[in-house]
Amino acid sequence: MNRIFRINEKIKPFKKKIFVESDKSLSIRWILFSSLSSKKSVANNLLMSEDVLSAIDCIRKLGSKVKFKGNKCEIIGNGLKYKIKNNLILNAGNSGTLGRLLLGLLVNSEKKIKLIGDKSLSKRDFSRIINPLKKFGAKFSSNMNKLPIYIKGLKNPKPIYFLEKKGSAQCKTSVMFAALKTKGLTIIKAKKSRNHTELMIKNLKIPMSIKKTKKFDYIKIGGVKKVNSLNYMMPGDISSSAFFLVLTILSENSELTLRNININPSRTGVIEILKKMGAYIKITNKKIYKGEKIGDIIVKSSKNLKSINCPTKFNSSAIDEFLVIFLVAAKSKGVSYFKDLSELNQKESPRLNWGSKILSLMGVKNILTNNSIKIFGNPNLKVHKTIHIKGYLKDHRVFMMSVIAGLTFGGNWMINDQDSIKTSFPSFLKILRSINK
Repeated sequence: MNRIFRINEKIKPFKKKIFVESDKSLSIRWILFSSLSSKKSVANNLLMSEDVLSAIDCIRKLGSKVKFKGNKCEIIGNGLKYKIKNNLILNAGNSGTLGRLLLGLLVNSEKKIKLIGDKSLSKRDFSRIINPLKKFGAKFSSNMNKLPIYIKGLKNPKPIYFLEKKGSAQCKTSVMFAALKTKGLTIIKAKKSRNHTELMIKNLKIPMSIKKTKKFDYIKIGGVKKVNSLNYMMPGDISSSAFFLVLTILSENSELTLRNININPSRTGVIEILKKMGAYIKITNKKIYKGEKIGDIIVKSSKNLKSINCPTKFNSSAIDEFLVIFLVAAKSKGVSYFKDLSELNQKESPRLNWGSKILSLMGVKNILTNNSIKIFGNPNLKVHKTIHIKGYLKDHRVFMMSVIAGLTFGGNWMINDQDSIKTSFPSFLKILRSINK
């Protein structure tokens, strides 16, 4: 059912404290690591979104036992060798992270497995995962490197050397998962990206060495005979928080405190970019939990926003937040320039294109190329017309960007596919309503 969300007035000034839902990247990785352990792993406050539930469904089909007790999730896996049934089909739903990471875990499956996903995921290219996993010895058949994909591994995958030059944490992690199934040492030269997997590996006491340079990490990781259990308390998601940061920055006379948020430096590009644009953001109550940095984020309405020639060094650490960053650029004085963002069009929808389209519908001049966008800001920008957002492959971030735009710039908005938020942030609208009381 195509549920439409309507906005016809701007948000009222507010001063609130909120919790956002748990980190999706951590939740999915914890589930997959737990499926590799024969001992019980427990997570508190696991994100209960469709992407995470898809991950749980997949590991259950691979033989893991999963129980929920209140806000706790317990998983007992089968160790490094999954129990594979004949003609097994795994459904990654909308989750590119899940689909790509799963393939890495299946390189030692001696039975053919079919991986499928929803309409959006089925349009995405998996070649960046298929190519390195072939080097381990896995065999694939697919429709032009897109879902459905069939994978058949082998009993003893061989270690590889892998150059990851796109800054994709998904590719890096998939190869690292595959490396655990080998009997040798895999070497990965990876462009800087999220390091959640490395931190979990460290907590699991899996042997690994990392040499860091300015642009690349050199990771050495070998096969293991067992994986320990891992108990985890999930923090709030910085990507989900970004929508509320921008909501507050662009609203009048408002202040928001977001509690217990994961502020891992490989994920906080959005904060650095917004600060450079003149936004008021402060982090308090900092602490370290299992290697992850956690803190409370205080954000206030910000006037006199300025344009930015965005340094590409922030691209990887802000890749999921650029859509709402574009809204701040639309309100800033001057011309903002964002480049080397072709990766945005490899997401649930072609997000770079959608960012440009929504800005254009709002009356914001912008110049789009296949990997960059120039945004001509207007500090006095107000929207007075009707805007209908539809046909975006149910991309949760396009939906949420549109909602924030409507609440801060005005206009009459009709935004299709309200249920798209269930993939990553089911309580998004509930939290918004609590702020706008």
